[in-house]
Amino acid sequence: MLDRMPPAPADIAVAPDPASAPEQARFSDLTRVRPFMQLWLARLLGTAAQQMLMVAIGWHMYDLTGSAWDLGLVGLYQFAPALLLALYAGHVVDRLHRGRILAACLGVQGLVALSLLITHLGGGDSRSLLLGLSLVLGAVRAFQMPAQQALTPLLVPPLMLPRAMAFSSAGQQSAIIGGPALGGLLFVAGMGAVYATCIGFFIAAVLLAATLRYAHAARPREPVTTEVLLAGVRFIWQRKPVLGAVSLDLFAVLLGGAVALLPIFAKDILHVGAWGLGLLRGAPAVGALTASIWLTRRPVERHVGRTLLLAVGVFGLCMAVFGLSRSFWLSLVVLAISGAADMVNVVIRQTLVQLETPDAMRGRVSAVNSIFIGASNQLGEFESGATAALLGPVGSVVAGGVGTLLVTLAWFRLFPTLAGRDRMGTGQARE
Repeated sequence: MLDRMPPAPADIAVAPDPASAPEQARFSDLTRVRPFMQLWLARLLGTAAQQMLMVAIGWHMYDLTGSAWDLGLVGLYQFAPALLLALYAGHVVDRLHRGRILAACLGVQGLVALSLLITHLGGGDSRSLLLGLSLVLGAVRAFQMPAQQALTPLLVPPLMLPRAMAFSSAGQQSAIIGGPALGGLLFVAGMGAVYATCIGFFIAAVLLAATLRYAHAARPREPVTTEVLLAGVRFIWQRKPVLGAVSLDLFAVLLGGAVALLPIFAKDILHVGAWGLGLLRGAPAVGALTASIWLTRRPVERHVGRTLLLAVGVFGLCMAVFGLSRSFWLSLVVLAISGAADMVNVVIRQTLVQLETPDAMRGRVSAVNSIFIGASNQLGEFESGATAALLGPVGSVVAGGVGTLLVTLAWFRLFPTLAGRDRMGTGQARE
């Protein structure tokens, strides 16, 4: 496949050469970019609330029905509207004020938590209610993901974007780790305490997002046509480095993910029980958090394409080792390393996509990226279960890790411009 880079549009934000950057463009500067820190805090609170809410809904559903099938339906009911609305959501994000869209999304989730609190206290909770509200959450997140992804490049200079992405990821991982933990502690006081805390977090996040100030240029109305909705897909397809980065992540998670099989490994292979499962589930997040903090201080400035591909290769290798491991501690270590490698992939990919995309297209491109992410997570769980039924859990995970390694090697040949990319924002491959 030819991998030629088309001329960059005039309004693409291109980062200066980091080698010639002033010394003051460091991590500490992020703390002086007030709008970015305001967005960061809103995302931290919102993500923590979302994580607590998902833990509560899952527990609530199982408490009501005792059905594993219904737990699966909660995830499906959230994924379906997010997938169906993603392209239209990207169009909306490119037209309207992204901070207000984010605030509205967080506000609706707060209302969902309030509805659950009221019905729980009044004894009116039901399976149908939980599934219906799951549909609402899925629809809302179709708009939230592209809005918050497309906001960051507007709040920091292009030179600081890699650090900003890493810093955002550090906050995100902290919330992903801390949200469920806080929710678990609050369950001691009852389910109502969890919902009430979620409401408080969402209110604070809404206030921060709604008062976010940045230079927003009103865009003319466009008819909602198929061409407009598919503009993000077309943009990614025409820019091979971007296509290579997002498709590589899709295949890496689709093939290499092992989250769905961790209960089997904890119980039947590593023999560590529920406490070990908790540690196994948390290990990738700990690795990801560590890597994001490191990247905030020392962002990848050279050989970014090769580093991206190698990070995905390390992720695949870790999955293969995890599948073969019979040592609990070795399994924990390789899962942590896999989380760190995946975080390197995430930060480079997100920064590359944002720098390659003009602001007028960022919402639609981010929406397509969110489809890739959602599809890889959901289909990855299905792929793990299907291959485990055929090959067993060990065979499934090892095959997925080896498959990820093979995809990485193939991408070196299929996307040479991505593999040869030297710096993040130059738009040119390294010779």
